[in-house]
Amino acid sequence: MREQSSGADANALKEWAVAIKALREGRQILLVRKGGIREETRDFRIRAEQFLLFPTYEHQNADQLRPEFVGDLAGVLATHASGTVRIDTWAELTDQFEVTEPWQIEAILPYYCWSLKYAEERLRWKPRHPLLVMAVRAYLLAEPVDVPNRPEYSGCKSWLSLPQMPSLAGMQPALDDATYAEQVATVRAALEHEPIGTPS
Repeated sequence: MREQSSGADANALKEWAVAIKALREGRQILLVRKGGIREETRDFRIRAEQFLLFPTYEHQNADQLRPEFVGDLAGVLATHASGTVRIDTWAELTDQFEVTEPWQIEAILPYYCWSLKYAEERLRWKPRHPLLVMAVRAYLLAEPVDVPNRPEYSGCKSWLSLPQMPSLAGMQPALDDATYAEQVATVRAALEHEPIGTPS
């Protein structure tokens, strides 16, 4: 992967802290987007293919998680320090998929932390627009950094520009090359082939 030089402004994608934990631990490879109400274009756009993950702690809800991830929620909330945000995960966007059908949501359920109900709600919101599913390879930074949680980082927007790029030296992938490639290939196949007997 291409490494962004340290010292430059850093692109960061906001995401639930519980989802970042799952990515960092290799338990998840997908992120889903359909835009936020304060996006500049009112729809989500890919601003960078390599970026930091900026954990958010608001709006996280156990009812919107699959059961095996609910226990992680209390943990990430307990370790959150008020006034600062710990940045410990670098990500590379490797593949993008457009999802338009409910059966596709169910087919890729094993690859993200959200419940089927929540994912289906995201699909139905702005029904004329597809749900963007992003395959993201996560890397654990060897030297995490704590950044002040500035007022401009708040709100329903996806992308941030952080004033300093942390060092990427020594970072470790959550999944090895072969495992990650296998999971992405499985996701692609699942999205392309509707199961027999799926209601139309």
